[in-house]
Amino acid sequence: MNERIKKLRAKAMALPATPGVYMMRDSSQTIIYVGKAKALKNRVSQYFGSPKNHPEKVRRMVEQVQEFEYILTDSEFEALVLECSLIKQYTPKYNILLKDDKGYHYIKVTAGEWPRIQQAKQKLDDGGTYIGPYTSSLSVKQSVDEARKVFLLPTCNRKFPQEMGKKRPCLNFYIKQCSAPCRGKITQKEYMEQVKDALDFLRGGSAASLKDLARRMEEAAENLEFEKAARLRDRIAAIKTIGDKQKVVAARVREQDIIALAQGPQGSCFEVFRFTEGRLSDREDFLLGDTGDPKEARMEFLQQYYAMRNVPPCVTLDGPTASAETLAQWLSEKAGRKVKLTVPQKGEQAQLTQMCRNNAAEKLAQTTGRTGKEASALDELARLLGLAQPPGYIEAYDISNLAGSENVAGMVVFENGRPLKSAYRKFKIKGFEGQDDYGSMREVLSRRLEEYRKNKESGQGFGRLPDLILLDGGKGHVAAVRPVLEAYGMEIPLFGMVKDDKHRTRAIAKDGGEIAINSNRQAFTLVSLIQDEVHRFAIGYHRQSRKKRTIASSLVTIEGIGPTRAKALLKYFQTVRRIGEASLEELISAPSMNRTAAEKVYAHFHPQED
Repeated sequence: MNERIKKLRAKAMALPATPGVYMMRDSSQTIIYVGKAKALKNRVSQYFGSPKNHPEKVRRMVEQVQEFEYILTDSEFEALVLECSLIKQYTPKYNILLKDDKGYHYIKVTAGEWPRIQQAKQKLDDGGTYIGPYTSSLSVKQSVDEARKVFLLPTCNRKFPQEMGKKRPCLNFYIKQCSAPCRGKITQKEYMEQVKDALDFLRGGSAASLKDLARRMEEAAENLEFEKAARLRDRIAAIKTIGDKQKVVAARVREQDIIALAQGPQGSCFEVFRFTEGRLSDREDFLLGDTGDPKEARMEFLQQYYAMRNVPPCVTLDGPTASAETLAQWLSEKAGRKVKLTVPQKGEQAQLTQMCRNNAAEKLAQTTGRTGKEASALDELARLLGLAQPPGYIEAYDISNLAGSENVAGMVVFENGRPLKSAYRKFKIKGFEGQDDYGSMREVLSRRLEEYRKNKESGQGFGRLPDLILLDGGKGHVAAVRPVLEAYGMEIPLFGMVKDDKHRTRAIAKDGGEIAINSNRQAFTLVSLIQDEVHRFAIGYHRQSRKKRTIASSLVTIEGIGPTRAKALLKYFQTVRRIGEASLEELISAPSMNRTAAEKVYAHFHPQED
């Protein structure tokens, strides 16, 4: 520990164990991080202890800290409010910072006696009525299209009443998607009623519109206005048809935001689904750098996001957040009503949360060249194993032998969820004879880590450490190999891949137990793929070794050729066929050979004819 860290730790240990806010400064006195704590002493001192358990983002930040200052508060809630204010004021480098630079979109109702419903990118002082703003142009377009179709409003550029009766109606009239004011068969009063109904639909949602339209339809029928009742009936049917199409993004919780986080080696992405009247009304995504611990990341994101947006009654998250109770209190005060934070575990809400997370993973994948499934699988695997972030570089090991003979091992590598075949490696067990899978795995990992020590300056091949090690085996393999990692001072996450009696992936083994993965579909698929690949690679090497040994055994039947010369000949000529085709001079020049042995080999493959 250097002198700078020692001084900072000593200062942190002298802090009171009370709530407050702390600010980290670099050598130029710039505030690079603002945080809050329930107990300042405990929280701040963690930064200047052992760096082994720190995420990469925290390690980078601590390397730049020259000093820190703090402000005491009366409660954790006051600390949260002050933290939000200071982050907004100083925009520190290592806090999550969201830029409100997304373009806004509006639904516009033009002025005049025959108004139109349109999309608009900005709000103008032109006498029109604007609904919004919305961050999603897609949701605005869909809403406008739905309102026009349901309430038979025109989409053309004809001017009314100037162009009434001058041209034939367009196709929309004939497919019953427009009432065609251009024909002059609809009054201005009837048209304004359609526009009003459309606005009620856009502002209040389909449920409110259906209730009002049903009431008016019944009144029209009672008054024997059957034509009007039929028009209202058709509008109700059209709204229900649209509602059926939207069931895929419908929710029982009427007003809520669903927020999910996807993390990867190169960055993170937050996805927000906004539900209004039980249906998906808007969505946003935010690509960020390294966000570190997911709980802390969610807390920071919620602070930043709801400093820019209205707060719904319910915020649904894909995982736990730090300071959940304090955050809920802050959101409730900001909204002026109770706000609930939830993390669903099953049912419809959990399915919607997974859909939101998949979309975050897909958006993140677009920036890294991966597929959304690969990004989502790594993110799910990290959550399942309790890793700080998704493992971008995974090494997997398997032992293969036949009753202790031809003891070999295979190592496969998956980078960003895909096989990296150039990094695959083969090991021939050298330390002992006979069958000992635990001893074989210890030897392989020892040799691999020794190679890291020799090549770590290169950062390539064995010079690169994995983010995760998977062993083809259960908790016994994990327990056997763990001391090897400890002996080399390596804190690499280590787990086993457990198979069932049909040789299919069943669970992940950890120290002292197992983690079921069957319910985590994407992580299960990835681990199964890795286990199958490392088994294929190891057993392929074992078969290759056995074949060479069998061939070598056939050569030792030749007088003067022992095991050493047989192996040397195979290594030099590659195949028995090439040995048989070699000339006497070529055999003499081969390693470990002399004229007498070469003549015996040549005679074996070229018997004298009678």
